[in-house]
Amino acid sequence: MSDVTLPDVLTSVEGGVGRIRLNRPKAIHALTPAMVEIITRALLAWRKDDAVVAVMIDHAEGRGFCAGGDIALIANSAKTDCVKAEQFFFHEYRMNHLLFVYDKPVVTFMDGITMGGGVGIAAPSRYRVATERTTFAMPETGIGLFPDVGGGWFLPRLPGRVGAWLAATGARIDGADALSVGMASHYVLSDALEDVKARIIADPANLPAILNAAQAPCPPAKLDAQRDDIDCLFASDRYEEILAALEADGSEWARKQLSVLATKSPQTVKVALRQLAEGAKFTDFADNMRNEYRIGHHVIRRPDFVEGVRALIFDKDNAPKWSPATTEDVTDVLIDSLFAPLPPEKEWTPLPELGATSS
Repeated sequence: MSDVTLPDVLTSVEGGVGRIRLNRPKAIHALTPAMVEIITRALLAWRKDDAVVAVMIDHAEGRGFCAGGDIALIANSAKTDCVKAEQFFFHEYRMNHLLFVYDKPVVTFMDGITMGGGVGIAAPSRYRVATERTTFAMPETGIGLFPDVGGGWFLPRLPGRVGAWLAATGARIDGADALSVGMASHYVLSDALEDVKARIIADPANLPAILNAAQAPCPPAKLDAQRDDIDCLFASDRYEEILAALEADGSEWARKQLSVLATKSPQTVKVALRQLAEGAKFTDFADNMRNEYRIGHHVIRRPDFVEGVRALIFDKDNAPKWSPATTEDVTDVLIDSLFAPLPPEKEWTPLPELGATSS
């Protein structure tokens, strides 16, 4: 019997449930352009299909739900004409927006690693299930990027300054933490997931009740102990003021944050803080995605992104040489340029199939 190569995303309709299963385990299901296209096509088809009552998104096998996007593709494109990178962002952001405005309930199972592009699938879903294996993060400032795929909308809407802290430091939180701050809607033990999925397929109209009944006692959120420090020391939208507050505090936790921040691109930490401040004011998710596409267009043309990927992904020397190298050298003029509008024909737009839909 010859080997059968399965696609990187498996789609099917079981019962009244449209199923999307990420199936690229060797890359922890990191999203490629083809995967984004498959997901988008399935979601659009099921919007108009009365036989599909709900949508379920998970991963087929492996140690995580989704580790992000295809960083190698984006970085290699950024070294040349940036066209493939821009196309990837454009279509990925359309998928993020489609999930956000989707009329039918969507449940995403964040079992294991859920970072970057994986957050972009999970966060706009109506139901977001975390487990004891969940590791949630937006680590983009470590590679000279920024917390995109809707991070500008979701992160500033978390309690207090948790979103700013997650964006700036790239901190990893677990399933209990994700539930505590609202990134997860439910906490279910991983051993129970297959039973929960089977129940949903058998009775999709009762999806909320099934998830509620499956909730396990959640351990105390470790993040709760840091919430006061986060709200106090990350209170400012200006990076210099955050660093000054951490220096003045001098506690062990503050020193650890300073050590972590010292490894990040000063440019992209400043970008992330402004991105979240602007995102908090948007009333339409599409406006947020248009803003993020502008940032992405400009940031990939700056040296920090290619250098960050080189240091952390390709060469793995973990010694990026950021440019500008210091916070002080990242001027407001530079940051303004990274938020500049694009020519009208290059701006991001939602899927034409959605018509005037917005939210």
